[in-house]
Amino acid sequence: MPATSQPHRADRPGRRRTYRLVAASAVLATAGALAAALPADAHEGGHGKPSPSRYQDVQLLSFNDLHGNLEPPSGSSGRVTELQADGTTKTIDAGGVEYLATHLREARKGNPYSVTAAAGDMVGASPLVSGLFHDEPTIEALNGLDLDVTSVGNHEFDEGAKELGRLQKGGCHPTDGCYGGKRFRGADFPYLAANVLNEKSGKPILKPYWVWKKKDVKIGFIGVTLEGTPGVVSAEGVKGLTFKDEVETINKYAKVLQKQGVKSIVALIHEGGLPASGSYNYDCDSPGAGAGISGPIVDIAKNVTPAVDALVTGHTHTAYACTIPDPSGRPRTVTSASSFGRLYTDTTLTYDRRTGDIARTAVRSANHVVTRTVAKAPDMTELISRWNTLAAPIGNRAIGYITADVPSTGTESPMGDLIADAQLWYGRKLDAGTDVALMNPGGVRSGLTYAAKGAEGDGVVTYAEGFTVQPFSNTVNLQDFTGAQLIQVLKEQVSGVNASAPKILQPSANLTYTLDMTKAGADRVVTDSIRLDGVAIDPAATYRVSTNSFLAGGGDGFTTLGLGTNDLVGADDLTALEQYLTANSSASAPLAPPAANRITVVQ
Repeated sequence: MPATSQPHRADRPGRRRTYRLVAASAVLATAGALAAALPADAHEGGHGKPSPSRYQDVQLLSFNDLHGNLEPPSGSSGRVTELQADGTTKTIDAGGVEYLATHLREARKGNPYSVTAAAGDMVGASPLVSGLFHDEPTIEALNGLDLDVTSVGNHEFDEGAKELGRLQKGGCHPTDGCYGGKRFRGADFPYLAANVLNEKSGKPILKPYWVWKKKDVKIGFIGVTLEGTPGVVSAEGVKGLTFKDEVETINKYAKVLQKQGVKSIVALIHEGGLPASGSYNYDCDSPGAGAGISGPIVDIAKNVTPAVDALVTGHTHTAYACTIPDPSGRPRTVTSASSFGRLYTDTTLTYDRRTGDIARTAVRSANHVVTRTVAKAPDMTELISRWNTLAAPIGNRAIGYITADVPSTGTESPMGDLIADAQLWYGRKLDAGTDVALMNPGGVRSGLTYAAKGAEGDGVVTYAEGFTVQPFSNTVNLQDFTGAQLIQVLKEQVSGVNASAPKILQPSANLTYTLDMTKAGADRVVTDSIRLDGVAIDPAATYRVSTNSFLAGGGDGFTTLGLGTNDLVGADDLTALEQYLTANSSASAPLAPPAANRITVVQ
């Protein structure tokens, strides 16, 4: 249905905006289901007036890891997998804030007790229409979506704590100024950062918690990001900050909220899990509580105080609506809505007015697809158009040509290989002695699609598309390593902090080796198989390695890459990709995607 203007509400004193009374029907817990789960005790109050029911359903709408994807993501990043009744699956095109706005507004209708929350990475690694403007467009869109609260994620620190503070409070960018001549007003919602402390003061850099209130109903929200944020963000982005343990922090502030009389609590955690299925509607509780999900969130959920009633999570870009036992053994809802605005989660929290707590037995939660079959929200269409007009002179410029899609998925991806080839080529322009290039998989944010997104024509790669692939503005860095160190770097992909969740570096075409996943730890890299230009690595020789500044600083657990010598810093990585594509492709001779056959994987 088309979005229409709604009456406003003003039930949050002290906030800068009023709120639309657009509220919703989750259709997750029917009256019959609640009647079976809860005692009915509605009664007459004084003077014959009915008093409020003891139980009040509160609708919690949530999402995570939007990453500034205002427009529908392309390729596999813009699809979700749905499990069918017969056991087969189908894919559905999903995402885009024009559609997300419509879905959320429709979901809220009929439920005045509705709150919308997010679990971090709303910004950062964003496509050009947002990233080019330091994600001001995304904050503006989130204001329009009536987001009430979010935790920070690791990508909120891509440009440092000071820039995060500007996104919260407003003000024009210190370097680029005011876009379109207007002062940026900042977020209408609070960013929560309970476990992110200023090193000097020891205090959270932003609010640690926030309380949502509607008449006599109140729910506290505590927001944290993963403790390991410094390992996945550039050192400059987290300079002067300390990241504390997620569980200890949540438990600390749950006590603070309880002392204030807030007994219903939701934790917003930018850390997640890995469900057993890639289908968004997979029943991850079917084998038993929590059995269908693994990863860091499981231990976190098992140790967060029972005072917390639900966990909204993110970071892993996966979809689940599970229960995991809390420390007392009671099932507790844990959710994640994939990424890029492709899903939203609708959770019914039944508030007990007598106790002030959530009746856990009545909690219902499910993920819903942000389909593109609904009407677009006109205000979001106008927002995107306005910012695209500013970005068009830069974004529409052709930088290369391809023969087919260049996917970014897989242990070794064609897009990752293409970037590594570009950085080796660019590195040799800086220093002809450059031997090899390595690219971190997390820095490959998207693939390239052959089909035209606009008027550029099929097979044309625009600057905007390149920006979506590499939005971080990392520099290309050259460093010297011994052969022994280079071998150690490859072993760090599958050992140390990366042992349980390997981070496989994308290699340039001249580096080949075998990865034996039937083995454990560092042994999974078959040392005798490593070849550079067809020759075994000499442990005593010196090799010139091209990486980006994130890896050169030891990011993603590659501590050895932080030990290089004879540093030479070049331009940003997108410039390297642009120059490579321009020099090595044309309309008459487009570039074919790499075969992704440099790493032989034994399963």
